[in-house]
Amino acid sequence: MTSTGLRPRAAGHTHPADLATAHAVFGCLIREVATPAGDVTVTGDVVQVRLPSTGVTLRCTAARLSPAGTHRYTGPVRHRPDGGPWRDLDAEGLAGLVAAELTARTGHDNPEFLDQVRASRDTVALLLAGRPAADPTPTGDPAVDAYVASEQSLVLGHPHHPTPKWRSGGPDDWRAYAPELRTAFRLHWLAVPDDLVAEAGPVDETLAALEPPCPPAGHRVLPVHPWQLALVPPTHPRVRRLGPAGVPVRPTASVRTLYSPDADLFVKTSLHVRITNCLRKNARYELTSAVALTGLLAGIPLSDGVALLAEPAYRTVDAAGADEAYGTILRTGLRAHLRPGQTPVLAAALAGGPLPVPDPLDWWRRYVGLLVPAVLGAWLRHGVVHEPHLQNVVVVCDADGRPARMLLRDLEGVKLDTSRWASWPRGLPRQAGYDARQARRRVLYCLFVNNLAGISGALADARPGIEPALWREVRDVVTDVAAALDGPPELRALLAGEHLVAKANLLVRWRRDADRAATFVPVPNPFGGRG
Repeated sequence: MTSTGLRPRAAGHTHPADLATAHAVFGCLIREVATPAGDVTVTGDVVQVRLPSTGVTLRCTAARLSPAGTHRYTGPVRHRPDGGPWRDLDAEGLAGLVAAELTARTGHDNPEFLDQVRASRDTVALLLAGRPAADPTPTGDPAVDAYVASEQSLVLGHPHHPTPKWRSGGPDDWRAYAPELRTAFRLHWLAVPDDLVAEAGPVDETLAALEPPCPPAGHRVLPVHPWQLALVPPTHPRVRRLGPAGVPVRPTASVRTLYSPDADLFVKTSLHVRITNCLRKNARYELTSAVALTGLLAGIPLSDGVALLAEPAYRTVDAAGADEAYGTILRTGLRAHLRPGQTPVLAAALAGGPLPVPDPLDWWRRYVGLLVPAVLGAWLRHGVVHEPHLQNVVVVCDADGRPARMLLRDLEGVKLDTSRWASWPRGLPRQAGYDARQARRRVLYCLFVNNLAGISGALADARPGIEPALWREVRDVVTDVAAALDGPPELRALLAGEHLVAKANLLVRWRRDADRAATFVPVPNPFGGRG
């Protein structure tokens, strides 16, 4: 773990970075550990938890209590040692108490955990201090600039992850590539001998929009994230560096996926950096899956008003150790999906704070009416499991700011429900499949808990008390989808009150599990129970 260079006290518990970190850790503890164990009590607006393994009691005030359990907290987290007076905790002190409880409960320690919480907090502090007030390199196109701004706005990160802004390396390594700092830069390029290239799809035709350098005879160009070249310099004697070139790119919320406004193209690069849970590299099967799924899904329509950003091409170095280091996926852009006056916005940016709209119920009906039928229909009608969490959905808003279209993205998260496919599609890696249980959990979490609970919470932050009405609208849409699909048991159970599930990011981080092996925990169903 590389230190950020800040002393722990540099972000004390009154600092916004420390409060945000403490609230995230507390929220994860409530959702993943204390609520399933029955150790939470809510009195008025105070959420209190007893940690029986260590005898610690914690509490925090809720600014908003959510029927889906996605509460928003305010003020410091406090603890009462040995039954004495309540005392404020900073994020580091809270993480230490949580670590002690998890060690006692699981029988396993995690020496990385406290450093990762501290580093995530310190990163947020650096981002808040260093973020430019305005985009230093705007394009002049209001729709594109608004979209880039939304991708680069997530300074606090995932509100239900204990270390949302932890990334391996220190600020000197990542500062130039941080989306939150409104950065822009040029791709670096490699020249790869023709016989060492592995690829699929129209690579050269697609790359042309990026204005790549001319390769030597018998070579093809390959774009690489400049940070990756610093981490994993090419060692193959026949692969040449061509240096930085082409049109500027902007890092998106995922850090390693880059958007070129000039080319209207996304470049999903490999990046050997651990961000939140995972090393952000493109495995070879992910490269082939992207192109295979693009072809397969072209014949499986989504519902009206919803489209998928395709990933029609990839290229990498076909040599041991280099294929995953330099695997690059090309993703289609946004402009083909926009009409005059429309603006694309990352859904996570909408969920990041109070979302004031003139008519929240109308806005919500449009949002839910687009997204829910598309995702549930793809799964239950066609066996395609999309992963529509907040960073995988782009909302296209009309001139009045209302949802007009939805764009789903990132084929890494798209899987086939193997229980709904009698024969496996030729050319698609088996890793692109989920069994029925995995498929259900991913849909319930990504659609209802991550996405809809996040957006409804932002609407409720701007209009207190509206959240139950928003979830009644969700129930009505799910009821209509169930009727259109002849009442599948998955939706009947949901409408009857079966719990939702949430990905347990704290436990994943504590156990150092791969994302695919993530634990899921039950969370309240905010719209079920009426049969």
